[in-house]
Amino acid sequence: MNFTFAPVIPAGSLCAAVQPSLPSTDGELVLRPWAEDDAAVVLSAYEDPVIRRWHTRHLATLEEARERIAAHGRGWREERVAEWAVTGAVGGEVLGRVALRWMDLQRGLAECAYWVLPHARGKGVAPRALATVADWALDEVGFHRLELVHSDRNEASCRVATKAGFAGEGVRRSAHLHEDGWHDMHLHGRVQGDG
Repeated sequence: MNFTFAPVIPAGSLCAAVQPSLPSTDGELVLRPWAEDDAAVVLSAYEDPVIRRWHTRHLATLEEARERIAAHGRGWREERVAEWAVTGAVGGEVLGRVALRWMDLQRGLAECAYWVLPHARGKGVAPRALATVADWALDEVGFHRLELVHSDRNEASCRVATKAGFAGEGVRRSAHLHEDGWHDMHLHGRVQGDG
């Protein structure tokens, strides 16, 4: 079945080039595609109790981490997902992750996700990384809307979304199943033209 409107982002627009590295506006962070050498960092991230608390998917082995990284590359080539390692601009140490998940190029929509490693928390890494990927997606690629959801119990994630310019839009009641049961989810959005 055909759509009644042209694609917001034509198919092939992203995968025609390699996934870019994106510098933060302050120059302190670089978002770069994940590399196979990052597998140990990815595995350690999913062993962190805070990340495990808010993310419903976990990794148990180095091989699973490598497969996850390989899946990121396939996701870019298939224009379904874009995942970046958030690194320090000096030294390149991995500090966290930011992603565009469930990209819908036809409608110009994507969902954002992020986490930060324990040693990098409380330094503004997540909001700067999220703002960087949002600016790129909305201003350069042409997405119309980005959204993110987080548990209503995750106050830190709410602060990240707000600092990165994502307006609170409401609550999706009993929307995600976590280890401790169903959570209400806060919905945040940012659209082209938001300041």
